[in-house]
Amino acid sequence: MRITRANARFQQWQALLGNRAKRQRAGEFLIQGVRPISLAVEFGWPVHALIYDAERPLSNWAEQMLKAAGGERVAMAPDLLRELGGKDEDVPELVAVVGLPADELSRVQVGPSFLGAVFDRPNTPGNIGTMARSLDAFGGAGLIVTGHAADPYDPRSVRASTGSLLALPVVRTPSHREVLAWVERLRAQGMALTVVGTDESGTSDIAGLDLTGPTLLVIGNETTGLSAGWRQACDTMARIPMAGSASSLNAASAATVVLYEAARQRRDHTA
Repeated sequence: MRITRANARFQQWQALLGNRAKRQRAGEFLIQGVRPISLAVEFGWPVHALIYDAERPLSNWAEQMLKAAGGERVAMAPDLLRELGGKDEDVPELVAVVGLPADELSRVQVGPSFLGAVFDRPNTPGNIGTMARSLDAFGGAGLIVTGHAADPYDPRSVRASTGSLLALPVVRTPSHREVLAWVERLRAQGMALTVVGTDESGTSDIAGLDLTGPTLLVIGNETTGLSAGWRQACDTMARIPMAGSASSLNAASAATVVLYEAARQRRDHTA
């Protein structure tokens, strides 16, 4: 297919950039960037279409992606492709249209060394992507986004994750209740899973907790912190010791600190 003007197909894809409801109805989202597209192909995401610049030669990487990804190949005029790329100046070499995954907690694999994270009602897509990136970097198994929240498949979240959103399961649930029911099912199967909440007034320093067993970390909303439901459900509430004049950390930054501590403990425990 070749698209040289802003026809209905282009407008449908353009709407995926900024309209969550249309992403959900279409069952697809856009991926921009070399690493995210490469990871989408590597991890077997359903690529519905790969859109490329109709007016310049393709690199070896782009040729490889077009061969490996499957889906429809679309040559697009560069001024239109620039709009789908989300940048004012650069025309991307490729933009991928990818199918949304199912929001099923069974996608998150839980074993003896499980480390997962919950982000409760996040406001900012970039923070979701950053948390996914940190979780991926420190060996996490999956990210759960609960409640009325920003969309993990917003382009800002995908970019902030630098592709990690495509390398591990990200699951959305309407509230904490679905996650707690899942936790109880795992415990009934013999999994000694600990739910650790984070708060600046937590009862224990994060370094004083044993995070070497199966652990689900819960990070609260950027402004209001954890919901009352999550506070009641957590087995323990941890805090990050702080100095200086800062009263708190950005939610994604706090998650990174806690995930690093969990990874450190597990590395030392193994050694």
